[in-house]
Amino acid sequence: MTNSATEPDEAEGYASGLPGVLGVIDLAIAKVEAFMLAAGVLLMALNTCINVIARFVFGEGLFFSGEINRILIILITFAGIGYAARHGRHIRMSAIYDTLPPKGRKALMIFISLFTAAMMFFICYYSVEYILNLYARGRVLPALGIPIWTIYVWVPVGTAITGIQYVLTAIRNLTARDVYISTAVLDGYTDNESEV
Repeated sequence: MTNSATEPDEAEGYASGLPGVLGVIDLAIAKVEAFMLAAGVLLMALNTCINVIARFVFGEGLFFSGEINRILIILITFAGIGYAARHGRHIRMSAIYDTLPPKGRKALMIFISLFTAAMMFFICYYSVEYILNLYARGRVLPALGIPIWTIYVWVPVGTAITGIQYVLTAIRNLTARDVYISTAVLDGYTDNESEV
């Protein structure tokens, strides 16, 4: 298995590699993402457990449990893409990238970061249009009765945060000597496997 060469210890918390105001923004977004992911996963587990207990004890599950899990899955997915970008955990197709010299890898990483940020902002824009379309239709979730558009708010939020994270990664690569796959994770691999 391969991991990034120098990655901050997640048990100690996230430390931004960016200076000044950018580092403060990066750290604030990291805290919001961590809270959203932790709360989403815990609430989904709690909701599922309560639903299972209700089904076995009372013979009928909670009628709104599926809708709550649907909302939480959307939240976790779109908060998770920013988290993965922040920690350099996205899948990378690096066959060509790995053959380049350090200056070529840096240039390619800046391009990849900016291109990915542009795609995230593009998706953010169209997801806002989709939400406005849902809002205009006035549809609601059948069990909870809340407007459907509200559960999709996490899509533009998550893609915007991910776009910001990739812009910050590009800035980190423009201002640092080394190549970074995120604001705090250096490019590289370490071999963590041991022979059995």
